[in-house]
Amino acid sequence: MRVSLIGLGNMGLPIAENILKNGHELVVYNRTESKVKDLASKGAEVARTAAEAARETGIVFTVLSDDKAAEDVVYGDTGIINGLKNGGIHVSISTLSVDLSEKLARDHLSHHQHFVSSTVLGRPDAAASAALRLIVAGPEEARNKIMPILKILGQDIFVVGDEGYLSNVVKLGNNFLIVSMLEALSEILAMVEKYGIEPKQFLNVVNTLFGSPVYKNYGNIIAENNFEPAGFKMKLGLKDVDLMIAAANKVSVQLPSAELAKNNFSEAVSRGWGELDWAALIKLMKH
Repeated sequence: MRVSLIGLGNMGLPIAENILKNGHELVVYNRTESKVKDLASKGAEVARTAAEAARETGIVFTVLSDDKAAEDVVYGDTGIINGLKNGGIHVSISTLSVDLSEKLARDHLSHHQHFVSSTVLGRPDAAASAALRLIVAGPEEARNKIMPILKILGQDIFVVGDEGYLSNVVKLGNNFLIVSMLEALSEILAMVEKYGIEPKQFLNVVNTLFGSPVYKNYGNIIAENNFEPAGFKMKLGLKDVDLMIAAANKVSVQLPSAELAKNNFSEAVSRGWGELDWAALIKLMKH
């Protein structure tokens, strides 16, 4: 297949590399031009604008950090929506707000285009090893067309509906559980350390009870204070908590645990820890 990808950050770059490794043709666009050089040497074509990237292939993946970044590359004269032809597909791998996901679906439809959301579960190392879990929602015709690409990016694909925003609802739900775990684990590790118990000793017990790779992975990060480089930055964690709360408010549901986490993430960011891994929440509990 011949596809485009926009956004070569911690997640976008390994995703792009896996597309190339599997023999597909790739057109890339990134606002920071230096990031495209390595991919160009591996055979990727480089577009000058998001619209050009979309026009070249008719299928464009975006891997962007937030709503603003997504809107910047979708709209305007040089945006995706003006580059895709009739029947073109925009696949968002970003964690976006439910409101923006709904808007993107409407606006693409008005231009006779398709919008698919394929949010992912996994950190950059999972992206590099093609071990992501993909949560896919969008029109069936478009989903089927992009499936060969999705299958090389992850180990599990979950189709959750025909409306793109549903992918973001499920992704935010999963991130809510991770945030709740980080909050609980940080609180209790701060306590047991005060009693002289080594974090790894405590985690050995926890992992026999929960048997969760999420607990094991984040537990090790916390125990080893391995917060740099960040797999997922604290400031992005705060962004996602805000999106969770907004999504819940939209359907009149309260998330008190998310409100608590928001306060703590906000405090951590205000102390200058926004660039650290979001597992660095433990630092707040110790201060």
